[in-house]
Amino acid sequence: MITLEANYSKKIGLPGYSSHQFGLSLKTELTDAAQVKAESARLYQLLQTGVDDSIKEIGFLPPGKNGHSNGNGHANGNGHVEPWACSGKQRELILKITEEHQLDKTMVDELAQERFGHGVRQLNKLEASGLIDELLEKYGDKRPGRRPFQKAGGR
Repeated sequence: MITLEANYSKKIGLPGYSSHQFGLSLKTELTDAAQVKAESARLYQLLQTGVDDSIKEIGFLPPGKNGHSNGNGHANGNGHVEPWACSGKQRELILKITEEHQLDKTMVDELAQERFGHGVRQLNKLEASGLIDELLEKYGDKRPGRRPFQKAGGR
């Protein structure tokens, strides 16, 4: 007996550092190794169609140009404010760098995901500091006569 397990998931970046993801998994048993290729293709198509059909509904998108409210938070669909885990100054600096260099917010969020395993709004102070350092290193203002961005605390 051969056990064949197939997984398919998709994550979509949305404006305002939002994203959503959905995934499906299936497991089946085969009696003949010659069935693996055809069954694998069938499962992949089935899973891909299921995920793609389900993820079409975007759901709530944050309001406003930057996808954040005025305090150190983010308004959700219920009107509650979901705070950023980092400090307000760190949030402001991340948004300032992103806006002034016209960076794709999804790219910045994906960078946070890659480095720290969660999105920008979930970064703690230490992680946000690491993200800020990387953004300043890559995108710090290098035009003549302009001082580069400075982190809070004069660094």
